Amino acid sequence: MSTVAIGDLFASSLDKVSQGVTEVENNPVLNITIFAAFVAVTMFIVLRASRNNKSASDYYAGGRSFTGPQNGFAISGDYLSAASFLGICGAIAVNGYDGFLYSIGFLVAWLVALLIVAELMRNTGKFTMADVLSFRLKQRPVRMAAALSTLAVCFFYLLAQMAGAGGLVSLLMGIDGKVGQSLVVAVVGALMIIYVLVGGMKGTTWVQIVKAVLLILGAFAMTIWVLALNGFNLSTLLSSAVNNSGVGEAILEPGQKYGENPLDFISLALALVLGTAGLPHVLMRFYTVPSAKEARRSVVWAIWLIGGFYLFTLILGYGAAALVGADAIENAPGGVNSAAPLLALHLGGPILMGFISAVAFATILAVVAGLAITAAASFAHDIYASVIKKGKVEDPDAEVKIARRTVVVIGAVAIIGGIGVQGQNIAFLVALAFAVAASANLPTIIYSLFWKRFTTRGAVWSIYGGLGSAILLIAFSPVVSGSETAMISSADFVIFPLSNPGIISIPLGFLLGWIASVTDKTEESPELAAEMDVRAHTGFGAEEANEH
Repeated sequence: MSTVAIGDLFASSLDKVSQGVTEVENNPVLNITIFAAFVAVTMFIVLRASRNNKSASDYYAGGRSFTGPQNGFAISGDYLSAASFLGICGAIAVNGYDGFLYSIGFLVAWLVALLIVAELMRNTGKFTMADVLSFRLKQRPVRMAAALSTLAVCFFYLLAQMAGAGGLVSLLMGIDGKVGQSLVVAVVGALMIIYVLVGGMKGTTWVQIVKAVLLILGAFAMTIWVLALNGFNLSTLLSSAVNNSGVGEAILEPGQKYGENPLDFISLALALVLGTAGLPHVLMRFYTVPSAKEARRSVVWAIWLIGGFYLFTLILGYGAAALVGADAIENAPGGVNSAAPLLALHLGGPILMGFISAVAFATILAVVAGLAITAAASFAHDIYASVIKKGKVEDPDAEVKIARRTVVVIGAVAIIGGIGVQGQNIAFLVALAFAVAASANLPTIIYSLFWKRFTTRGAVWSIYGGLGSAILLIAFSPVVSGSETAMISSADFVIFPLSNPGIISIPLGFLLGWIASVTDKTEESPELAAEMDVRAHTGFGAEEANEH
């Protein structure tokens, strides 16, 4: 059968459902059933995985029992968040070329993380990012700073996922309005708490693997479908997007989102490209494999899976622009984050929409669970065990108990914050998390791994300076106030003109770390520096240390 005939066949099925694209509440029972089935299956997996959670290593790192391919799928499951699926598809559908910059930025960022820090962090650390940063420096001040930075990054990332959950389920159930979406956010938060409390890292990892398989297969199927409708001709697809975009050929050109202020684009690009290498929940995934060899294998699997997915987002985004239209997307419950589910409804009706939305829901649950366990591990392992108890925790189960309690607190905070950011584009919210990670974590990671003169004071200045400047600039940016789309639309206290602080806060984090180190007369241990260098680059000694 020719590609044109296939396209005609798909088009005929499309015509039958295209009339009901705005009637997203047409089958809420089906949607709820698909959601419930997914939650039931993943909860069963989590319960099975929780049987072997006997130690801190089991709870934080899954007992280091995952193979390279398994961890590769889990990494892609962790990295391909709701921002990647819902936010980027919506951004491309509405803003075209400027929206695809998110895909490019997230993919290039992954390459930076792999080439510079991933294996070195795996060889040097034990459970958390702070294990690496404090390896050759004074434990307490560095661990406290790193833990606070980890909690801040996880909080911003959680906001994005919660906003996506509210928009997605409100779209599926036809729920519009603050109260209904807030209830949805609360349900997602409660499920996240249960997953992490029960399953730990093992349960979370298996949820991420299942979610990655479903997400990539679902996106692939929709991509083929969209291309088939256009005779497998990309030019035809782009022409349809131009005709239905409302802005003409501008959707194929730079400037729809960042044309007025190019500095905003540069700042966003810096945050995206450099942020991944400082994301604690992504770095923590490398501690779940038994060896550096398996870490490298997981890297290879992850880069192919992630790279392929971001190519799909280009087709899906322009497909949504062509088949659904920017106006229908922006006016739907959930706004720009509804582009992918609406495209699924347009293609395959309520069943495909229910499946794709369940996949997106799985994406959110898996990522928030990964964020929650990262934040909990950071507080329990770095603040409670290493700072408060000074490394002398008498009861080996006490640390895990503290981690579990922390999960409940994190869940409550995430629910409250998620309710406050409803309506924001989640790809954009994730970019803020990337900016904080790149500003506070990346300079300290780079200096710790590659600069022998780096000192404790340099680490503390770098983390607190990068973290504080990023959060301060965000607070006084157009994201928070001064416009109808701001978090506080009724107020206007904008001082910083850019939406992303990366262009200022990232260089500042590097600069403060350098200044504090070169002016510090205190000498750090050369023996520890040498040991860290050997372990980071060879892995020698890492396996023995990780067993204890």
